[in-house]
Parts: sequence; C-alpha cells; structure tokens
Amino acid sequence: MQYRTLGRTGVQVSALALGAMNFGAIGRTTQDEATAIVDAALEAGINVIDTADMYGDGESEEMVGKAIAGRRDDIVLATKAGMPIGNERNHQGSSRRWLVTELDASLRRLGVDHVDLYQIHRWDPNTGDEETLSALTDLQRAGKIRYFGSSTFPAHRIVQAQWAAHEHRLSRYVTEQPSYSILQRGIETHVLPVTQEYGLGVLVWSPLASGWLSGAIRAGRDITTHRSAFLPARFDTTIPANRTRLDAVERLATLADEAGLTLIQLALGFVTAHPGVTSALVGPRTVDHLRAQLAAADTVLTDDVLDAIDEIVAPGTDLAPDEKYDTPPALLDPSLRRR
Repeated sequence: MQYRTLGRTGVQVSALALGAMNFGAIGRTTQDEATAIVDAALEAGINVIDTADMYGDGESEEMVGKAIAGRRDDIVLATKAGMPIGNERNHQGSSRRWLVTELDASLRRLGVDHVDLYQIHRWDPNTGDEETLSALTDLQRAGKIRYFGSSTFPAHRIVQAQWAAHEHRLSRYVTEQPSYSILQRGIETHVLPVTQEYGLGVLVWSPLASGWLSGAIRAGRDITTHRSAFLPARFDTTIPANRTRLDAVERLATLADEAGLTLIQLALGFVTAHPGVTSALVGPRTVDHLRAQLAAADTVLTDDVLDAIDEIVAPGTDLAPDEKYDTPPALLDPSLRRR
C-alpha cells in the first residue's frame, strides 16, 4: 500500500480509502459483512474510512462504528453532512444550526467522541461561507472534529471558501472530495488545479465510474450491476452517452489486457497517478469486491499506458456530462436565471 500526506495536514493516508456507502440497505451489506470488509481493508493497509450521515439514514455510520470498535485510533475516520435527512426542511444544508446538531448525531452513531475529517457533502447555495466555516471552526476547537473539508464543490466555490476563511480568520477546508474516473475527467480542467494551488488533500469518489470500470459491464453482456437496479438510466445503452461509455470501456479493457492488468487496476492506477489526488475511495459490497480492488494498491501505470488512456478519453472530458454533481444551481433551475 502506498501512503500520501493529506494536503498540508501532515496526516499520512493510504492511496486507497474505504468508502462505506454500501454498508447497510443501500448495498444490502450486513453488519458481519461490513465488519469483514473493514477487517480486510485494515489488514491490507487501508487506514481511511469514509461514510456520511445520509448513507442509509445513518445505518452506514452505525455499522462503521461497530466494525471499528476497539481500534478507532488506528483509523482516519471521515464522515459528511449536508444532504437532506428526512422531510424536515432544516435537516439539511450547512447552517450552524444543522451542522452542530447532526455532528452530535453522527458521533453517537459512530460511537466515537470525534471524527478526523468532517466534510460538507455538497455546496449549499443558501448558506454563506462565513456561517459554515465559523460553525466548523468552533466544532474543531471543541475537539469534535480534527479537520474539515468539502465534497463535490465547484472550483469557484473552493476558491471562495478559501478566501472567506482568510478574510474572517477562520479555519479552512483542507480537503475536497470530488467524483473522478477515466470516464469522468472534468475535474482536471478546474477543480484539481485549484486544489493543488491551495494544497488541499483530494479523496476521489467513484473511481470505477459506478461500476462501468469494474469489468462487469462489457459489450454483449446483460448489465447486472447493483446500481443498475435503482439507476437504470445510467446503464441504458440506448442512450448515446452510455453507448459512448461502453465503447470506451471496451477499448480500455483491451488496453488493460495488453498491459497485463485488470480493468480495475487500470482504473484505480489512473486515478491515483494524478499528482493532485491523495486517495481513491473504493466502495465494495463484499470482501471479494474489496480484494479485486486491493490488487490495485501498488499499481503504477507507465507513461505509455497513461498516454493510451488519453487517446481513449481526452483529458478534462466527462463522457456523461449530465451526471456532474457540481453544476451551478442556476443552470439547473430556470427560475434562478430568469428573474
């Protein structure tokens, strides 16, 4: 396992990190299975576990808490808040009111007195940076969080938050967690240059592109990945963007074979090769899935292979632009641009 420094924190983290979104109902993973996955991950040298309050309405945090009991100090523990929880209108976002309340709930579910990294799950356009950063700074000073970061923020919001922290003499975000894979390279255009400029650690999610790069999705086969059951449009190959992805996957699979790698090794090796990336989050549902992903722990792609990937998917290109999660709200809601 390779280790990198998380931004400028001095904390050493594994190049592969364990994402716990599939723990519980989302991935149909039981507590025993989740504990076995955590055991195998820690044994392999992974020292980062990332979850969120909204994964299974808190079920993932509860399962992580039980799985790490008695060995919490060996783990860089991360969770997130900000996505809607239930139907109450104020149980979401990044206001002081919600973050203070929800962090306490996350700590109870995890069975710990602090988390190492607390992340704002999405940029909240209704809450000012000073409000959020002052709340996070106070939680940090209270010892409930060691560091805090952002997740899936547009590049301009990352910059704005850094400016606000400096302007108001508050602690700053030290990490960003964006979506990044061979098939979704858009963050290379703006986000990664910004995170590198500010020295942020970067923990990327969906490095296997929701299963497209797992090896399970190939031309001529029925698509039976777990996510295809509840996100069918993302895997419908009659949609042009998905046909483009499938064509790219076939070319990437051939490239992986020629390089003596699995498609998973190629995909994870690509993500962790970028100098702006600290760790790639893998989200296995089973121990077997994790073992297939751990095979990429020490994968280093040659320049020839990286150049060949660029020929298949050009740098800075998102093959599924509709699946970006950092689009400004005014581009999604006409009422915000037609006043």
